[in-house]
Amino acid sequence: MTRSYRQGPAMLAALLATAVFVSPASALQEADFHYDSTENLYRICSVAPDADGHLIASLACRAFLEATVQYHDGVTARNGLKRLVCYPQDATIEDAREAFVAWAQANAGNKELMGEQPVKGVVRALAAKYPCTGKK
Repeated sequence: MTRSYRQGPAMLAALLATAVFVSPASALQEADFHYDSTENLYRICSVAPDADGHLIASLACRAFLEATVQYHDGVTARNGLKRLVCYPQDATIEDAREAFVAWAQANAGNKELMGEQPVKGVVRALAAKYPCTGKK
């Protein structure tokens, strides 16, 4: 791994933080963009449309959700594993964001769930919204 490659994520986080923290009233913290917990992702994905930094947070949320769904789909299809999420053909990333935010709001008081890696929270939220009961 080259030095410039390792610096890439740190530089991106700094740019995101600068863009998001224009207003001191912003609820997001730079640490939220480290994606250490489901709570971090929830804070990113639930930024109000009229809030400073909404565009950056929205894109960061979308990218995380899209990557999670693509990984899930790729691994289950290629390895013949049981799907954890069975969303309909017409489901969108915005549907996924809404499902995740609703699930996180409902579980906001659960420190264990909100402290998990965000990928686990996303899969839990999408599996609750789009269960695979009786599906392959």
